[in-house]
Amino acid sequence: MLRIAICDDDQTALSTHKEIAEKCLRQCKNMGQIDVYASGSNLLYDITEDHFYFDLILLDIEMPGITGMDIAEKIKPHLPNVKIIFITSHIEYAIDAFELSVFRYVPKNDIDKRLSLAIEEAIRLITLEDGKAYTIQTNSRLEKIPYREILYIERDGKNAGFVTEKGVSKVRKSLGQVYEELDAEEFIYIDRGCIVNMIHIMQIRDGMALLKNNISLPISRSHLPGVKEQINQYWGTHI
Repeated sequence: MLRIAICDDDQTALSTHKEIAEKCLRQCKNMGQIDVYASGSNLLYDITEDHFYFDLILLDIEMPGITGMDIAEKIKPHLPNVKIIFITSHIEYAIDAFELSVFRYVPKNDIDKRLSLAIEEAIRLITLEDGKAYTIQTNSRLEKIPYREILYIERDGKNAGFVTEKGVSKVRKSLGQVYEELDAEEFIYIDRGCIVNMIHIMQIRDGMALLKNNISLPISRSHLPGVKEQINQYWGTHI
């Protein structure tokens, strides 16, 4: 079940955004719980102190006391995979929103058209990321790594190293064997020695794949055209 938080100091906006989110959940055929907050400090407390988990947060940027930008920055260590949709009347915030790896930026003067689309896209992506896991089994350990947590997989001698935000897990298999076992279109080769999870790619620039946690990975010249095509095709299909 998806958990969504909506935070806005305007009660009318809070009610409107909740109604839109409820409609999006029905249209996407997802079960969900929606929590509303009229205070940014209350939302921040629930996440940082009471360890509330949310998949998606709708944040008004211009709030008294603590801004949506401040909240987004403070909760990142607690909810590294949360999707954030910023709602604001000031377009200049969009640049900062991109720097915070925010999922979408919705201007208040276009709420009816843009917010529903942003929420539905977020729900589809969250659903896409959830559920699958790769199992590493040896004589001494059994480890399951959720696909959504895998940033990339690199060749390390005779091993394949699964890189996540928690560290590296190795399995004594070739990259080719791992790729076949994953059997998931979100994983693509960017080089003979590296497979990347497209979900974590924020940008392709200067022959590099820039991931959302500031990791940069080189894309081989021979793979670059195919990587761009696969990314465009993947997001065109799923979003």
